[in-house]
Amino acid sequence: MAVPLGALALIPARGGSKGIPGKNLQTVGDVPLVCRSIRAAQASQGVGRVVVSTDADAIAAAAEAEGAAVIRRPAAIAGDTASSESALLHALDVLEQQGPLEAELVFLQCTSPFTSGEQIDEVLRALQADDCNSSFAVSPWHGFLWRADGRGINHNPELPRQRRQDLEPAFLETGAIYAMNVAAFRRSCSRFCPPARPVVVEHVGPEIDTPKDLALCRSIAAQKAE
Repeated sequence: MAVPLGALALIPARGGSKGIPGKNLQTVGDVPLVCRSIRAAQASQGVGRVVVSTDADAIAAAAEAEGAAVIRRPAAIAGDTASSESALLHALDVLEQQGPLEAELVFLQCTSPFTSGEQIDEVLRALQADDCNSSFAVSPWHGFLWRADGRGINHNPELPRQRRQDLEPAFLETGAIYAMNVAAFRRSCSRFCPPARPVVVEHVGPEIDTPKDLALCRSIAAQKAE
């Protein structure tokens, strides 16, 4: 069998969540978060297959209704302390039993409801470089960072105050999109399999970690719909 065309999009979506009960089925713009991630992957030109890894029947049903395939995640890697990497590696092992794997993997997080297909393609394109095994979405960060003990992180407070625009460029990981060479990822077991490359994406929305974040994203989606 031939290697499938396009990248494999994997979306881990646990049923449990302490911060927001049933988080991955909470809606933004009347669409469950897991379904928003599926639709973003389906809108990508570079993605060929979309798979959701979950331990929850309701999430599995929602994913299948959107046209995604589903991998059932064992309870041992579905708890609060389980890493996303463990879910990705498990899904790859299961899919490999069914046939050849794609050469590239896109890892999407449901907590980023405004991810677009165009952003996914931007991050995927970085993998085409010879010196890149993984890429991830970032946004520019302009500001002075401090440690709790009063030491500067990206500046020296003992020196004359710099202008913000003169600070060394810094970038904030969005947490939305990660792309990896599958073989390199399986060797390293890390989404940042070196060499890794940050990719600046525009129009980054908030991540959902708290009920306030969810309310903010719902408000943004409502404004977009007006």
